[in-house]
Amino acid sequence: MNLTANTLTTVSELTEQIRLNLEESFSSVFVEGEISNCRPASSGHLYFSLKDSGAKIDAVMFKNRLRTLTFEPKDGMLLRVRGSLSVYAPRGTYSIICEEMEIAGAGELLAILEKRKQKLAAEGLFDTDRKKELPRFPSAVGVVSSPTGAAVRDIINILTRRAPNLKIIILPAAVQGEEAASQIAARIKQANKWRLADALIVGRGGGSLEDLLPFSDEEVVRAIAASKIPVVSAVGHEIDWALSDFAADLRAPTPSAAAELVSEDSSALKDTITMAAENLFDTINTRLEKAQLLLKPFAPQDMEYRIRTILQPRLIRLDDAKDTLIGAMTDKCVNLKNRIKLTDAVLKAASPLSAMKKGFSVVTDSKGKVVLDAANVKIGETLNIRPLKGTISAVAEKIQEGA
Repeated sequence: MNLTANTLTTVSELTEQIRLNLEESFSSVFVEGEISNCRPASSGHLYFSLKDSGAKIDAVMFKNRLRTLTFEPKDGMLLRVRGSLSVYAPRGTYSIICEEMEIAGAGELLAILEKRKQKLAAEGLFDTDRKKELPRFPSAVGVVSSPTGAAVRDIINILTRRAPNLKIIILPAAVQGEEAASQIAARIKQANKWRLADALIVGRGGGSLEDLLPFSDEEVVRAIAASKIPVVSAVGHEIDWALSDFAADLRAPTPSAAAELVSEDSSALKDTITMAAENLFDTINTRLEKAQLLLKPFAPQDMEYRIRTILQPRLIRLDDAKDTLIGAMTDKCVNLKNRIKLTDAVLKAASPLSAMKKGFSVVTDSKGKVVLDAANVKIGETLNIRPLKGTISAVAEKIQEGA
């Protein structure tokens, strides 16, 4: 069917003619370009774009051909693909159906980011000892992102659901375009200057490597590294990345995940507290029951019997000890008494009074010295004689020496 300027046709017919011409004319193409907006699908197919400095074209590689690759395609790679053009009529778009793919070299943009990453890393901006811990229960969370983006809506929904009392402060900034980097850095600095929040989420939804460039800007990275407020980087989807991820205190795979990281789930926290309280009460009740079992034998009605049971043997032992002690003391006293009597008898036997009772007397001279030898007495010397009772004075008239 040949169409002319005067031929009336439908959109479907026109699109079909375009498809036939394109697919016939470009049944085999060999293209070099930088991959971007790489999106693996759940079906196993890989959707992406190839671009250079002047143009961009969509491409797809189906999973049966994707299995033959020896590498994983990522944004920024410079690739050579071989395939054919195909038109997708419902959207009126065309794309390359890739049959083969090989790495042509590192993409220019990726090389620039890698060089920047190495420079900032050498300055210590990505060091782990610079990382700050997130507060477990922040009172306010700041969100640096586009106020109209889906990422902000997701963050607000999750924070409102998980922590209804948490204050959410939106710090609006463009997340794409030439002014985005300076706005993002300015919002981070403002949040720190006025201490607007206890934690910051800096990010946006997913996009191509070019879309995420503001979050790899050196000004943004330095602002994040210098932030006194802990920063969570939430740029794109899980497979996306930016240099802000390395400077931030924590990296979240998605903005939704970042909202969960900076907030405690209030319902889960209540459940935890409730469970802890129940466990505490159970523990206390268990211990009380155990204490009651231990105290049961000490009930008032049983105490007298138990005390008697405990004291009786000890009282018996005390009585036995008392009797033993008294017996020992009695024997000791008897022995001492006998010894005293014996000593008294000995002392009495040795006393001069005992001899005097038998008629003996003590004779002393005029000087009061006991006369033991008659030779020591002179005739005419006055002597004192002391019998058992009284005193006798005498004068020596005759002295007889000898025994």
